Amino acid sequence: MTGTAEYEQVTQIRMSRELDGKPVYWVSAYLADGLLIDTGCSHTSGELASFLEGRGLRAAVNTHYHEDHMGGNHDIMDRYGVDIYSHPISVPLIANRFELYPYQEIAWGYPVPTTVRPVPDVVETEHHAFQVVETPGHCTGHICLFEPSKGWCFTGDLFARENPKFIRPEENVGEIMKSMRKVMDLPTDRLVLFTAVGKIVEDGRKALGRCIDYFTDLAAKVHMLHHAGLTIEETMQREFGGEHPFAQLTNNQFSTENLVRSLLETVPAERMTVEVSRS
Repeated sequence: MTGTAEYEQVTQIRMSRELDGKPVYWVSAYLADGLLIDTGCSHTSGELASFLEGRGLRAAVNTHYHEDHMGGNHDIMDRYGVDIYSHPISVPLIANRFELYPYQEIAWGYPVPTTVRPVPDVVETEHHAFQVVETPGHCTGHICLFEPSKGWCFTGDLFARENPKFIRPEENVGEIMKSMRKVMDLPTDRLVLFTAVGKIVEDGRKALGRCIDYFTDLAAKVHMLHHAGLTIEETMQREFGGEHPFAQLTNNQFSTENLVRSLLETVPAERMTVEVSRS
């Protein structure tokens, strides 16, 4: 199942596996001036390759190595013979098969290992020059692509929403916040975020700033509760009403517990002046 939308000179391609006539989980790729940013998952790779027919595809970039961002690589390379690029850390990961959890296999499927090239500092197309911005945090080797003349920033999974309630166990909130600040500081008057979840955010700085403020405030509360002696489970109950239902669906990979632990481990505590009761 695929769907498209246009924003300025960018085509958004939304993809999801379909079960019982319903999408399982949407993920977006973007086509700009012959450059494809991310290739979706293996379940939709054939549809994506067909959609790209006659659309001037010249190259592709994977923002990171997760299976929902590079699962279409094989079909695209086989059909069009184009080069695909990614961060040097991601190159060997994309070239090898890795085990998936059941929810990942259902939603996205196993990608065919592919040989991609290390991405240069700037990816040039006929009319644009996309700067590569290293943005670790969601995972190692994560990158964003920034087009300064347009203020476009293709964020991969750096940003999905302003107030995340769960994250994966390997995500590092401290690094995510640093990467968001790096993107906010990019030299452009406007900053438009093209996100993997399908949101196109026209005031990107405001959205990133709100997310950073959310993490900062939440970290202060979590540290405060931790120093008051509350457990991780008690902290989750106090701040979120317990674990998010998504945890059960994803083998506890996307969980509120991961978020609380990462805040405690990677975001420094600020001043804690509020006395907390366990009652």
